[in-house]
Amino acid sequence: MSTLSRITVQEGKLFLREPSMVAFAVVFPTALLLVLGAVPALREPSEDFGGVRFVEVFAPSALILGVGVLALQHVPAIVANYRERGILRRISTTPVHPGLLLVAQLVVALLAAVASAVILILSAWLVLDVSPPQHPVGFAAAFLVGFAAVIAIGMVIAAWAPTPQLATGLSTLAYMVAMFAGGVFVPRFLLPEPLVRVGEYVPPGVQALLDAWSDAPAGVAGDPGVASAGPPELLHLGIMAAIAVALGSAAAKLFRWE
Repeated sequence: MSTLSRITVQEGKLFLREPSMVAFAVVFPTALLLVLGAVPALREPSEDFGGVRFVEVFAPSALILGVGVLALQHVPAIVANYRERGILRRISTTPVHPGLLLVAQLVVALLAAVASAVILILSAWLVLDVSPPQHPVGFAAAFLVGFAAVIAIGMVIAAWAPTPQLATGLSTLAYMVAMFAGGVFVPRFLLPEPLVRVGEYVPPGVQALLDAWSDAPAGVAGDPGVASAGPPELLHLGIMAAIAVALGSAAAKLFRWE
């Protein structure tokens, strides 16, 4: 087993020892969707959502809630904690490069996000009769690019925040802004048109996930008159990928080991 694999396994075990984080990041998105799906009115087609059901529209948003917790709250706090306790500095004196610890954190967060997505998709399909993503390749691309963009924001915070407390404060602010702008907290058809348009091209990429998940009318995202959704637009994915690269590079330059 390689050094990175061993570190990743260890970080994974530490993650699983945090029941609150596992609950909120992996289990809570599915639980929330199922609770809302228990309301009969939310399982019926609605004109407000372009003739589809609320549970179909909300499923990608529920998934993003867990991704946001992992990328914008868990990872920055863990890295800042390791820095404050001198763990990063001590590792830098060994043959093991401390960058491997950061990579392991990203891998664990990604695996947890994938687990959350699988649980949510299967539960929505089996319990609420919400069809799995109609464009699986596009959905996977949107999910990975969106995750990369959001985790890049988290890594910028992790790169600079000297204490876990400051990292938590900044991460919470970033989480609230990203979830609101992305239409996760408030249905996008209720948001101002400029904010809807901006939210289509920036993290967390809810619109790209929705496009790939179903062929629902695009009006559910605040764009009445467009016939139907399909695979996510390359422009959406390209801009989020550019954001991920730009912020990831900035985090690498700003990163402090101690």
